[in-house]
Amino acid sequence: MTTKKPTLIFDGDCGFCTSTANYIQKHSKTPLEIHPWQWIDLSEFGLLASDTSDRVYMVVDGQTYGGHEAFAQILRLQKNWLLSSIAFLMVVPPFCWLAKAGYALVARYRHKLPGGTPACKMPRN
Repeated sequence: MTTKKPTLIFDGDCGFCTSTANYIQKHSKTPLEIHPWQWIDLSEFGLLASDTSDRVYMVVDGQTYGGHEAFAQILRLQKNWLLSSIAFLMVVPPFCWLAKAGYALVARYRHKLPGGTPACKMPRN
């Protein structure tokens, strides 16, 4: 799947993830390709199913970003100075530590968030 558009890859089995991806697609100022990982050939993006089942990925200009860094890229692509500033903070210490922890918390409890279902629950390691 070769694309020049930035591409968001998410867990299509998760209702919360699907709702979030649909919201992003509807409100993005920059055109994005958005795909559930279950529907694409992940090897074209250098990813495995084990990578994508518990975190979102964003592929921009051939670079792959996961988790909070993926959301930073989404914000950066909106071409809004406030969102770009937030995106910058999300990837520099100490703010990136908070963004990473926040993303992990949302990912862990996504089955309890609006739109979440039991299928969204990640396996405990």
